[in-house]
Amino acid sequence: MTLKTNLLACAATLAMALPAYAERELTLGMQDNEASNVYAGTQEFAARLEEASGGELTVNIFPSSTLGDFKAMVAQVQAGELDMVITGYPDMSYIIPELNLIGAPYVADDFDHLKEIIAGDWGQEMAGKFEENGVHLLDVWYYGTRQTTANRAIESMDDMEGLRIRTPNVPFLIAYAENTGGTAAPVAFAEVYLALQTNQVDAQENPLPTIEAMKFYEVQSHVAMTNHFVASAAVQISNDLWDSLSDEEKGWIQDAVEAGGEVNNSKTIKAEEDLIATFEERGLTITRPDLAPFREAMQPYYDTLEAEFGEGAIARVRGE
Repeated sequence: MTLKTNLLACAATLAMALPAYAERELTLGMQDNEASNVYAGTQEFAARLEEASGGELTVNIFPSSTLGDFKAMVAQVQAGELDMVITGYPDMSYIIPELNLIGAPYVADDFDHLKEIIAGDWGQEMAGKFEENGVHLLDVWYYGTRQTTANRAIESMDDMEGLRIRTPNVPFLIAYAENTGGTAAPVAFAEVYLALQTNQVDAQENPLPTIEAMKFYEVQSHVAMTNHFVASAAVQISNDLWDSLSDEEKGWIQDAVEAGGEVNNSKTIKAEEDLIATFEERGLTITRPDLAPFREAMQPYYDTLEAEFGEGAIARVRGE
């Protein structure tokens, strides 16, 4: 009887100890800072995950490139030194070249279309390529749609002619400026305000929340809704970690990430809607040019991409 009692006591002790051994703190790295909608999304993700798992899984978030730029963080995930990372979805083209196709201007019409593409055959093929590179794609969050500001009205593509447009040093954004009639002028992000103020450049392109945050509205008088690029953030987790989890744990993480995405997406969509009215109240003119000529103007760039990825690649991405 004493032996049985001791065994039961040991079993009870082990049962109480097991949850403690099962607890795990996931690490997540990102470039965005604490004021960003993406960070708000990760906060929701962390809260939902802790609640769903009863504290078994928690998240330690490292914002503001604390762990390095996105390429450094991806390398850490691949090496098992970091559990999760958030990068731009097309930014992963440096290891998955086919993602240059989704980066091309006007390939994705809007975020709903982008989600359809990612859920479709081409997107699932890309998910497989993420896996081949050591990361599992959990979700894609909305980062905003890039628009064009200038000191003159852009009522049609003809009004782009001759504009010196600041772009990042990114091939598909340079192609947007040049193929629509402007001249691309890559300028460091921190120097854009001064470049606009001193007329070093005439125009720039960014999502509306960025235009607000960087106060470009102070040195630009017009905003054209050119909708040329739908930016998105890819939430990724280490393959090795993902494969080591139970189906229940995977479900907790997937559901929590999607809940975080809903917070991020709704905040970003609302910010874009509100900022149009805000900019108008500040005296800026909002124009909505016909975008069909803009899309048609991108054909030479599409041809360049299809020379690399195969004829019909753009149509396949778009699901046409």
